[in-house]
Amino acid sequence: MKEICVEISDRYEIIFSEIGADEHYVHVLVQSITLFIDNIIRTIKSITARQVFKKFSSIKKQLWGGGCWTSGYYADTVG
Repeated sequence: MKEICVEISDRYEIIFSEIGADEHYVHVLVQSITLFIDNIIRTIKSITARQVFKKFSSIKKQLWGGGCWTSGYYADTVG
């Protein structure tokens, strides 16, 4: 996941300050000056899902509904 996020940083104006995970959630602290939060989330979710399914195709069968991410997210600002 971290490798994918580095690739995203290289292609988009999204800086990943922290990346972490626990049993059920992925936590990221990102910085972007030019993108809105919904664009940031959509970019991260779509690219990471595509890359994970490409690398680990069998995992899609194990996921409920075949989706890597839920439709929701939590976002907050740090100042």
